[in-house]
Formats: sequence, C-alpha cells, structure tokens
Amino acid sequence: MEIPFLILVVLAIIAISILFTFVPIMLWVSAWASGVYVGLTTLIGMRLRRIVPSRIVNPLIKARKAGLDVVIDQLETHYLAGGNVNRVVDALIAAQRAEIDLVFERAAAIDLAGRDVLEAVQMSVNPKVIETPVVSAVAKDGIEVKAIARVTVRANIERLVGGAGEETIIARVGEGIVTTNGSADSHKQVLENPDLISNTVLEKGLDAGTAFEILSIDIADVDVGKNIGATLQIDQAEADKNIAQAKAEERRAMAVAKEQEMRARVEEMRAKVVEAEARVPEALAEALRQGNLGVMDYYNLQNISADTDMRKSIGHTEGDDGDES
Repeated sequence: MEIPFLILVVLAIIAISILFTFVPIMLWVSAWASGVYVGLTTLIGMRLRRIVPSRIVNPLIKARKAGLDVVIDQLETHYLAGGNVNRVVDALIAAQRAEIDLVFERAAAIDLAGRDVLEAVQMSVNPKVIETPVVSAVAKDGIEVKAIARVTVRANIERLVGGAGEETIIARVGEGIVTTNGSADSHKQVLENPDLISNTVLEKGLDAGTAFEILSIDIADVDVGKNIGATLQIDQAEADKNIAQAKAEERRAMAVAKEQEMRARVEEMRAKVVEAEARVPEALAEALRQGNLGVMDYYNLQNISADTDMRKSIGHTEGDDGDES
C-alpha cells in the first residue's frame, strides 16, 4: 500500500512542477495583487503562442498603474510583431507625464520603425544638442573660414515614422554654412557677425522632412584658414609658367631642327659646287677639243683666274695684319 501511495505523490509533484512551469502562477498572483486581472487561460494561451508572459504582464501592470488605457491584446500583437513592449509602455507613461499626445498605435509604429520611442519622447521634453564637424568654406575674398555649429533639436513625434535622422540635419546645416560663408564679400564680415550664419541657415527651414524640429543654431567656433585665393593664383601662375616654358622649348627645338636642316642643305650645295668645280677642267678640255674655246680665250681665262687668286691672297694678308694689330 505504501509503494502506490509514494508513486502517486511523485506523480503529483511532477504534475504540479509541470503545471507551475507551464503556467506562471506567481505572475498571475502578482498581477492579481496589483489589481490587474489576467486569467490563467490567457497565460496558458500566451505559452501556446510562444509569448513570454512576463514580457506582457509586467508592462501591463505598469501601464495600468500609470492610468493608461492599454489592453493585453495590443501588447501581445506588438510583441508578436517584433516590438519592444516594455519600451513602448515606458514611452507612453513618459508622454502622459509630459502632456504629450501619444497613442499606443503611434508609439508601436515608431518602435517597429526602428526608432527609440522612449528617447524620442525624452527628446521632446529635453531638446538635444547636435554638434556639427568643422565646416570649411571660402569667402569671396579667397580666405577660408572654418565654423562649428551647435544645433538644438526637439523630436517631432508626428514625423518620427519616415522622417530623416540626425545625419540629414548635420548635412543641411553644413550646406547652409558653406552657402552663407561663400556668399560673404569678406571673411572679416563672417568673423564680425557669426550670427549672420545662424540666422541665414535657420531661415532656410532645414528641418523639413526630418524627424526633428530645429529650435536654434548657434555658431560655437569660427576660425580663419588658408588663403585659398592666393594659393589658387600661385598654382595658376605656376601652370602658366610651365606651359610657357614648354612652348619655348618646343620653339627652340624647332629652330635647332631648322638650323640643322639648313646646314645640311648648305653642305649639300657645297658638295655640288666642289663636284662642279672638279668638272671644269674636263669641260675646258672638251671645249678646246671641239673648237668651242680658242687658245687666246683659254689664256685670258687663266689670267682672270690668276688675278682672282692674287686678289684673294692680298685680301687674306690684309685681314691677318688687321687681326695682329
């Protein structure tokens, strides 16, 4: 009789253990003690739907204690969609305390969109300051101006879904700084009036289409950079000089080539003259042989040639004496 009784006790213990493991009795007791009624069948249904009951019941208790009108089906649906139920409930409580109009459906949509809905609510109450990197721009006088801006933004709950993020704000502010500095007549004008940048940029409505509302744009630092205009002029002058040198070198090379060509032609002409002079005696002999040139003509030609040689000799002698003197 004792053995069957022990078996029954063991089986009862196992059954109770399985029951307490599958059915969160303590969670049910905690909800009941907090004034939130959650049926055991509802908790068992959560187990069957592969929902962790504590991730639904604890936020539900928190929401009911805060006076929020949230039903358990909404929390389960958001959990099954992959959302963070606890964070959504915290955001709703924070929005209620700050008197911000935020309903559960919008908070769930913001959470499912990948944004931190609790941080967005906190940013709506306590605006965030975004600091831009150093933005460099060149004024009309060619001087570089470097500026750093601090942008105070507040989250826009209505535009959190589908609105652009902080990167877009930083890019637009940087573009506005470059445009404002680039249109300034002198860098001194920017240094004297830094608020010229912030006022001009703020008037452009840079928060359009973003998840934020820009409250103010403050210039934290303005510095003078390089003289970009002078650097560009120096680079241009250097480039012009290199081009002029290249063209001059090209002309010199063409002149040298032309001179060498002329010298080659002169040498060719001299060779032809020498060749022609070498044929003169042969031509004279042929003329004498055929009777085209008489003996007296030949002697006269010899006299003229001797006279020419004498004149050349006298000319060279006088030139040498002049050089020696």
